Amino acid sequence: MPLLFIGIDPETGQDKSPTVWVDPEKNEIVLQGYRPGPELEAQCAAFEVPGHAKGIPDDEAVIRIPARMASMIREACSVVERAEVR
Repeated sequence: MPLLFIGIDPETGQDKSPTVWVDPEKNEIVLQGYRPGPELEAQCAAFEVPGHAKGIPDDEAVIRIPARMASMIREACSVVERAEVR
């Protein structure tokens, strides 16, 4: 089943494209964003959460999403929460 397009940052022009999708088959939100840069990535990797190892696992990534895309992320959350997607 193809991804369901939710939205793309309207202020990025044609060269950039932070985007929000939903994968209905896996019931997951899929995000495309900016790479954070080494300083922010290191800060995230050093963050301590009780019961979790520090660092970023090899199969995970830190991304940046503009705050103006919050409504798109909320929409994606609503889509995956609806029973008909499951």
